[in-house]
Amino acid sequence: MTLKNHLNTTFHLAYPVMLSQLGQVSVGVADSMMVGRLGALPLAAASLGNSIFFVIMMFGIGISMGITPLVSVADGKERSKRISRLFSHGLWINIGTSVILTMIVLGLSQGLHYLNQPEEVVILAIPYLLIITASLLPLMVFQTFKQMAEGLSQTKQAMYITIFANLVNVFLNWVLIWGVWGFPELGLNGAGWATLISRVLMAVMMGGYILSSPRYKKYHFRLTLPNASFPMISKILKIGIPTGFQFIFEVSAFSTAAIMMGWIGVNALAGHQIALNLASISYMMATGLATAGMIRVSNQIGKGNMKAMREAGMVVFGMVIAFMFACALLFFTFRYFLPTLYIDDPEVIALSASLLIIAGLFQLSDGVQVVGLGVLRGMEDVKVPTIVTLMAYWVLGLPLGYVLAFEFGMAEKGIWYGLLIGLSITAVMLFYRFHQLSKRKLAEKPAAPIQPSIS
Repeated sequence: MTLKNHLNTTFHLAYPVMLSQLGQVSVGVADSMMVGRLGALPLAAASLGNSIFFVIMMFGIGISMGITPLVSVADGKERSKRISRLFSHGLWINIGTSVILTMIVLGLSQGLHYLNQPEEVVILAIPYLLIITASLLPLMVFQTFKQMAEGLSQTKQAMYITIFANLVNVFLNWVLIWGVWGFPELGLNGAGWATLISRVLMAVMMGGYILSSPRYKKYHFRLTLPNASFPMISKILKIGIPTGFQFIFEVSAFSTAAIMMGWIGVNALAGHQIALNLASISYMMATGLATAGMIRVSNQIGKGNMKAMREAGMVVFGMVIAFMFACALLFFTFRYFLPTLYIDDPEVIALSASLLIIAGLFQLSDGVQVVGLGVLRGMEDVKVPTIVTLMAYWVLGLPLGYVLAFEFGMAEKGIWYGLLIGLSITAVMLFYRFHQLSKRKLAEKPAAPIQPSIS
């Protein structure tokens, strides 16, 4: 394949996923923007609740992503029966995961009182957290259908459904936060109910489409799990669990940063929430490129074409660098305007603007590291990248951020500089690992041509 072929193929795979991921994160962005109009206190409570929930949610999404590279490899080998079984096993793994994660949040929710946060923030955050936690089950069902479709290189359906559900979420925010059209005025909790309803809608629409579309008829997808295969369950979890921990190590680092911001004050926490919310937009869109890279890499491995596999991975690295550079320029240029979309408090706006400068600096590192995780996941290489993310964030990034913030008096900026250093180290190490592993596979003796199979 030529460079142009790689760019076109990757782009057409990536842009629907990028828009779909943008739709996912836009639920939180819309909530923060609309809740911010209620004041700094509800916004800080949303930040605290979302920081806990986002860690749990991203672990669940990581589990669900164990399906995609396996489906993509099976698609490359034209094994339709295996794809059907991967779907059935993945669905029940994800349902079980959502139940376990919900119980964990229920157990942790009362612990917010012991995190040294402003008590008025905690009182608002707990009911909001419990409401959005109820959305885990429909979200994981949606993820099952989404990840299976993406493994088959079908990425547009989830995009359309996610964008539609996000519009529904914004409308319900308006109705439920302020009590429009006779509905009760629920404030922050109204945003939680809007999120829950929109995610139920996503699961119903995505599942209904996949199960009824003639495009997927040959796979005979079923919602039951006959003849459970423990080797297949193990195969999914061997990718899904480390992927979940990769997300946890990164997201929990930012959530812990939110807790440290609460030690500084309500305004610091609100400013952190705004800057992080904006940074999460570019990050989640970069995960769309990472997903495209994972699909391309695993599919070429299924076809036995290691040259195209390495080229596809390198092209995605180049694409994410260009994209995140553009995002960094936007953060620098509009750092004083963007926070005004959330809140009109001058002190919070100024604080957010200073953090957006640092957020702009780590855009490139953030993009490279998330693509590195994606393409390595496509190679079913997840253990070493998981260790890399653990070390970079929790051994270096967060401790350094704490020292800079509280020992050197850099306050909220010190926390973000620590995270920047953790991101940069992760990016360099993951790119190097893909370079080495893909070069090694390219040097191996080519496998015999894959013969089509129906099982």
